[in-house]
Amino acid sequence: MALSAFRHRLPRFSLATAIAGALGLAGCQTWVDDRNSESLPPTMGVQALKGLGQNVSVRRNTLGMPLIESSNFHDALFALGYVHASDRISQMVSMRLLAQGRLAEMVGPAVLDGDRLMRTLDLKRKAHDLYTAASPRLRNFFEIYARGVNAWLFRYQNKLPMDLAQSGYKPEYWTGEDSALVFCLMNFSLQMNLQEEINSLVLAQKVGADKLAWLLPIYPDEPLPFDEAAKLKGLALAGQYPGLAKVNEQLGAFGQLGVAASNNWALAPERSRSGKSLFANDTHLPLALPSAWNFVQIRAPRFQAAGVSLAGVPAIVAGFNGKLAWGMTMVMGDNQDVFLERVKKENGVLLYQADGKWVRATARNETFFVKGQRPVREVIYETRHGPLLNTALGERKLGIQPAPFASGYGLALQTPDLKDDRSLDAFFNLSRAPSVERAFDYARDIRAIALNMVFADAGDIGWQVTGRYPNRKDGKGLVPSPGWESRYDWDGYADPMLHPYDQAPASGWLGTANQRTARPGYGMQLSSSWYYPERSERLAQLAATGRQDTRSMIAWQYDQTTPFAAKLKAMFEAPGMAQPLKKAIDALPESDRAKAREALARLMAFNGQLSAGSADAALYELFLDQSTRQTFLDELGPEDSPAWKALVANADQSYSAQADHLLGRDDSPFWDDVRTPQQEDKPAILARSLAEAVSTGERLLGADHKPWQWGALHQYRWTTEGSRLAPWLDTTQRAGLAALDSYLNRGPVPAGGDHSTLNAAAWHWGSSFDAWLVPAMRIVVDFGQPEPMIGLNSTGQSGNPASPHYADGIQNWLKGQYMTFPLQPQNLDKAYGTQRLTLTPQK
Repeated sequence: MALSAFRHRLPRFSLATAIAGALGLAGCQTWVDDRNSESLPPTMGVQALKGLGQNVSVRRNTLGMPLIESSNFHDALFALGYVHASDRISQMVSMRLLAQGRLAEMVGPAVLDGDRLMRTLDLKRKAHDLYTAASPRLRNFFEIYARGVNAWLFRYQNKLPMDLAQSGYKPEYWTGEDSALVFCLMNFSLQMNLQEEINSLVLAQKVGADKLAWLLPIYPDEPLPFDEAAKLKGLALAGQYPGLAKVNEQLGAFGQLGVAASNNWALAPERSRSGKSLFANDTHLPLALPSAWNFVQIRAPRFQAAGVSLAGVPAIVAGFNGKLAWGMTMVMGDNQDVFLERVKKENGVLLYQADGKWVRATARNETFFVKGQRPVREVIYETRHGPLLNTALGERKLGIQPAPFASGYGLALQTPDLKDDRSLDAFFNLSRAPSVERAFDYARDIRAIALNMVFADAGDIGWQVTGRYPNRKDGKGLVPSPGWESRYDWDGYADPMLHPYDQAPASGWLGTANQRTARPGYGMQLSSSWYYPERSERLAQLAATGRQDTRSMIAWQYDQTTPFAAKLKAMFEAPGMAQPLKKAIDALPESDRAKAREALARLMAFNGQLSAGSADAALYELFLDQSTRQTFLDELGPEDSPAWKALVANADQSYSAQADHLLGRDDSPFWDDVRTPQQEDKPAILARSLAEAVSTGERLLGADHKPWQWGALHQYRWTTEGSRLAPWLDTTQRAGLAALDSYLNRGPVPAGGDHSTLNAAAWHWGSSFDAWLVPAMRIVVDFGQPEPMIGLNSTGQSGNPASPHYADGIQNWLKGQYMTFPLQPQNLDKAYGTQRLTLTPQK
């Protein structure tokens, strides 16, 4: 077959099939690289573009990160859109389609269930409300940015990156509202309430409402939420939710499920060696290629800033503007609620119960266009609380349908409205703020997303919680509430003046790591499901070690010491545990006693350093895994069951039953192994776990314990979204992706750390040891330096596999080799060179 004929036939094949065929035709991956090179943006020369007012210069550093220089801000925004598209158009298009619930138009029926969920959530309506509420000035900025994106799409419409070109999908032109939609998608991806509440239903069906409280994410110094779990008593929840679990896994492949993201901290002048403030931020996101973030620097007469941006959104969301450094972490705010609704159908009309009356549900029609298939038309319903996740309830069995219609229940999701929200303006204003004082003014207006914003100027530091948090009439929102009772409804939102904040603290430093930042009884409810406290505790340990500098900040960002190891040791040697544990070990079968004793001795001597090359770190993590299995698998298993997956997923998102049971809860019913006639206790289960940790290590790492390495079990693997979707694709598509594995993906690379270390590398506790959540970017700003800001990304600037900057940032990220982002004109050439691409107005 002639090459030209092959190209003409590409749209009729799936992406994976087409590429696999190309590889077979060409005989090597070099052909794909050469074929795809036409889609790469030039780094020098002149390009004339309609829509520009004056010339714009784009220079790139050695990792391809751009410096945009313009004589006016409008042209800088236009150029930012053009640069984002040239670097990340595939990412932008897939995020837009995912948020719109239209991904099946490009990928096919494999992702239709995910589209159903996203269409049900209706992020498009949220984005419209957010965009409409923005100021005319801000909307104008977004439209100018969109014109820059579209200038690239017009110029390269026949030279798209490989994945877009071979899929046969032709991207639509960008709009300003599309940028608001991508912003809403990122917001959705940082919320875990929906997943946690669904998981609580799955667990309740397995163990009952009485035992559910032991599995919910509550800090150890708080009482277990038995009253909250009691909301589910007496409900006939017969379904097992396999469809929604499938959709959750699929969205997880796109990094769109709730993740506990990030560290940020700031040190006041008195705590730094230079006598000026220090600032650091690293945002944690699922390990992916490309990273969600990309770096950019902009210089215009009335705007100057460097930092990270999200392709599709015309903003620098964390960075430095010459006077102020700012960054973010997740609050872990609970601002979503799932409501169980009593539902029934009468004469083809869906009704739901509200305060003793049956009310007609609101209906909207949706049409799904699916690549290679006929359109699918469905009805999506809403109650007073929000959209029902049970799409087309009772008309057919959908994969997404959380419970069968016969159960008589629906699940409605309520989220804050955005109709009066000025978050987009606030983010832009924050990037121009000249001081911490002004940063507070702008950050308080960020309502659409719940963040811990930390900022610093040369002489001051501050922290502000953003977001919108419901006032609940009753309940905490940890598990779904009966929607037919208005006692659980929302009663407006907490006054923003109640949002926690701090400025110039007496300690001389402040920082957030997704930990509990508001004590129980605080004037408003931020959340009840915080992340593990160990990262914030480690920050406090390091902050107490004297004056700091840039090298200190880098060392903190790469720190792999876990405070949890010391807590585990304290539990082992507690007066009520040491002797019973010794007796439990003595009662083990002879073949296990020596293993358990060795494991206990090594864990008691372990210093908590989770380096990739450590044998003791490997044993420590094997014990954490085995303690989970020995404690919960008898009641929640097997490992492929929805209940076990729910337990593992909850541990990914917030403080878990796994950690809670290890450190306390000695009276928990889960210590008993229901498979045996005798009654087990905590020491007995821990003794088994110690022995099994060694046995599992021998199976995975060898009989000689000395050369064990944590990094042999725990590894980084950078994969594209297409590769992560492979389980839902057909055999031919999977084969095509497998043929391209080394071209598209990177790794494995040994990893250290875990979810509890500042250098985060979380693994699925009770499942896979592979690292899945990492610092996707890192920023340090030292106001005592001539050029304060340095940073790095976890992958590359480009999302195009043919680009030299597709994955070249990985080695810098692994080794801590930061890039400098100079703001003084005399230092720009050293960082960015003199070679440039000049964008000129087309006449």
